[in-house]
Amino acid sequence: MNTQLFEGELIRLGAIDAEHDAEIESKWTHDSDYLRALSADPMRALSPNQIKKKYEEMIKNERQYHFAIRARDDDRMIGFIRISGIEWTNGIAWLSFGIGDAAERGKGYAREALRLALAYAFGELNLYRLTAIAPEYNARARHLLECAGFVIEVRRRQAIARDGKRWDLLAYGMLREEWVKGNS
Repeated sequence: MNTQLFEGELIRLGAIDAEHDAEIESKWTHDSDYLRALSADPMRALSPNQIKKKYEEMIKNERQYHFAIRARDDDRMIGFIRISGIEWTNGIAWLSFGIGDAAERGKGYAREALRLALAYAFGELNLYRLTAIAPEYNARARHLLECAGFVIEVRRRQAIARDGKRWDLLAYGMLREEWVKGNS
């Protein structure tokens, strides 16, 4: 079987182009639905220069891999996926991802990016476990993680205050052998 490591049917995972991609990602940070789906942190729009600085810091960090999710048909950046906080000694890391433009969500891009990132993390980087965080209100991310084989390991009850309501913060985990079993 000849499988491309960074390419799927719909997307490819590629390097960040700081000049071009910073402008795109900056626009995403002006979308409150995008920001609230990614994190429980206070929402704050970022300028293209702030995004470029963030990219520069990511490049310096030897404990993470940051990929642009690009549509195969026209190579436009539609999201990101990141393996970060890598502890090489223990073989563990954190996984985060997002699809920026609301019109691009729900088309299978994140599912394919997650599949490629898991193959890279477990098959190439030889990591043993990945952790992903999802706020309880982010039903799409939760569904995607659960369909990929992640399981809820920690539920921080009512850890997030949003929209006049308290929400749980969920920590999902996946072990290499679970990934192997799900892909055999």
